[in-house]
Amino acid sequence: MKIAVYSGSFNPLHIGHQAIMEYLTKEKEYDWVYLVVSPKNPLKDSISADSGESRYEAAVAAVKRHPELHVWVDDIELRMDPPHYTIRTLDALKQREPDNDFTLVIGADNLQSIRRWRDYPRILSEYGVTVYPRKGFDVDSIRSQLIEECKVFPTPYVLDSEEIVPYGKRSLEETLLRSYNIEVIDAPIVDISSTEIREGQLAGKDMSEYLM
Repeated sequence: MKIAVYSGSFNPLHIGHQAIMEYLTKEKEYDWVYLVVSPKNPLKDSISADSGESRYEAAVAAVKRHPELHVWVDDIELRMDPPHYTIRTLDALKQREPDNDFTLVIGADNLQSIRRWRDYPRILSEYGVTVYPRKGFDVDSIRSQLIEECKVFPTPYVLDSEEIVPYGKRSLEETLLRSYNIEVIDAPIVDISSTEIREGQLAGKDMSEYLM
């Protein structure tokens, strides 16, 4: 099966996450999305005082309300010893389910740090990456950024703006997919974040309309 691995703190899981998962299963035809609840990103500060287990249980409850999405909430990272590197998670999933094809799903903001990830060339070559837009990172800005990223990715293929055309010369999308196993998707952007929801809740606001 074709599996999208969507990892994050999901503190809390909200309608923006839901929109991405719907796009992956309905538009990109992934069989399942594995929602991997992360204990902590080694490149970021502590995500919050909330335990990973409580976030996992909340995500399971939210996903159960949407069986049409084909989403499985996975606690594999919560059961792994630190450090929690993405490549370790992908390898563990592949070892557990060798017949499935796994692709990592990340937000466009994470492209800025992908070269700092442990074994990122192997993530690209063995699993592949699907990139979705985030607030402040639309599809056009992602493309511009990837022109620069391609110059330093493994087996560099230097792009220039003249190559980004729908037809004729090789397009950026084709280059990324063939050379680097990266796909940029035009998933919907929902203008809300987990941080904004938590801050609203602390201020006594009703944020339930944004929760999945």
